[in-house]
Amino acid sequence: MAPPVPLLAVRGSDGTSLLCGPPSCKEHTPFHRDIATSKCLTFSRDGALFAWCNGQVVSVVKTSDGSPVATLDLPKTILLQFSPLGNILVTWQPYTKSAQATQGDANLQLWELASGQLLKAFFQKKVESWCPSWSHDETVAARSVNNELHFFEDNDFNVIANKLHMQKVTDFALSPGSQPSKVAVYVQGSKGAPSFIRLYQYPALGGPGAALANKSFFKADRVSLLWNKKASALLVTASTEVDKSGASYYGEQMLHYLAVNGETAQVQLAKNGPIYDVAWSPNSCEFCVVYGFMPAKATVFNLKCDPVFDFGTGPRNAAYYSPQGHILVLAGFGNLRGQMEVWDAKKYKQVSKPQAPDATYFSWCPDGEHVVTATCAPRLRVSNGYKVWHYTGSVLHEWQAPAGSELWEVRWQSLPDGVFPELAVKFQAAPSQLGSTQAPPTQAYRPPALRHLPPSASSKLHEEEPPQNQRPADKNLSKAALKHQRKREARKAAKQKSQPELDSPSEPPSAPDPAPVANSQSEPSCGVSETDKKIKNVKKKLKAIEELKEQQASGKALQNSQLEKMQREAQLLEELKELVLAH
Repeated sequence: MAPPVPLLAVRGSDGTSLLCGPPSCKEHTPFHRDIATSKCLTFSRDGALFAWCNGQVVSVVKTSDGSPVATLDLPKTILLQFSPLGNILVTWQPYTKSAQATQGDANLQLWELASGQLLKAFFQKKVESWCPSWSHDETVAARSVNNELHFFEDNDFNVIANKLHMQKVTDFALSPGSQPSKVAVYVQGSKGAPSFIRLYQYPALGGPGAALANKSFFKADRVSLLWNKKASALLVTASTEVDKSGASYYGEQMLHYLAVNGETAQVQLAKNGPIYDVAWSPNSCEFCVVYGFMPAKATVFNLKCDPVFDFGTGPRNAAYYSPQGHILVLAGFGNLRGQMEVWDAKKYKQVSKPQAPDATYFSWCPDGEHVVTATCAPRLRVSNGYKVWHYTGSVLHEWQAPAGSELWEVRWQSLPDGVFPELAVKFQAAPSQLGSTQAPPTQAYRPPALRHLPPSASSKLHEEEPPQNQRPADKNLSKAALKHQRKREARKAAKQKSQPELDSPSEPPSAPDPAPVANSQSEPSCGVSETDKKIKNVKKKLKAIEELKEQQASGKALQNSQLEKMQREAQLLEELKELVLAH
């Protein structure tokens, strides 16, 4: 039996629609487009149900034939989510008060879809952690209430089955999968006490020795908790709002690792700077971190927090594993140019390097073969649209919002694990009538004053380094030793070039011409003219100014002498232009 074709939900100012995924990318005819302005949409975890709110009602339909399942009179709903088995639909609307109800209305509601009845309504003022968290089989559910955790069993939300009694719980994460439910709790430090993370297995939530793992640390105003798929380990990104060293306006981040067997560690990163993204591989045995001041590094670590593979540096701030875990995409979205690096996650071989400029959203299709990128409002209100890609870089479908319209959201249909098997990675671009959008090759930087001139070796601002694999011995040399070695090689090459070929049988030896000897004495011994030396000196000063500009962009305070040096950039560029023209 062939696997199903995943659907793509599209929400914008023109309404809500469902599209069939590749190869057709046409509208899913059983679903009738809702032309009313939609506020939110979601799929159930198995993809059988689709829900959306159009500002009038919340509707739930079956994705297979579009038949209605439930209609709820909740026009103000802006957030929707299904329970893992699709038995309950959770709705949330902003908390408000009225003259009749000074306490306000219960704005978090849990609806039983089979009967259409309201199971329970809660007061949930904050949008953070608004939805209860369920175990995979819905036997346990948890929600944060007044800095403590309340646990419910078998979807009975009228009785609190268990509570976590400890200090103020700031954040928590329930483990995924069908394993025994585990919960990670975060308590923020205060009055000189450190913050800490603890792992528990439900229902053993208290008493000495109940915690599976415990890790305390300072420098944490907020955290991000990320379980792996097997619920055997947790990654914690701890962030501060302000970097007291003044090195970064991003604040300061650290990455911690906790395992259910009690092992803990701080992940050691090879470059200073912010942590942009952390992603677990679906195999739960390794994770990828994108970090460091731009250009950012990307490194894969194993469960011992040892680096497995380093992708080097590049313009990237996100990492996305395919649902099967066989492909990894490193991307630079937001304020970057949308470059995507597609890698074979097992052989660490690059597959393609497409580019999606102005993209604000990226998501893998459940089939592990296709992705969607989109430019959505309100992040960007121009060039709204989306593209469906094959991971080899081919664009299979593209849609641009017409003038006066906006795209707000796209989302793939969720499907259970195992529906799509892992296929062999292809390195040849998939056929497409729309072509592919590969990133342009990286060009050496040229100052604006020289860009109208034809490229030449003397117009390069920065000297190009030879590939590392051609100079293996250079790794062990200091910068000074490496510099002297290159000077010796240059003198030797110039000497060999200027030496007459005395051993040639075709020309008899003759007396040296005195004029060339005189000229050679007026030139430097290494064969470099005065103009070349001046060009090299100006380039060196411009390179130093570039480094100062990078330091200033990272938030470092510069001295007055350094600021004055930066002000001479235009003068140096003009001087370099004149030298190149005169050369």
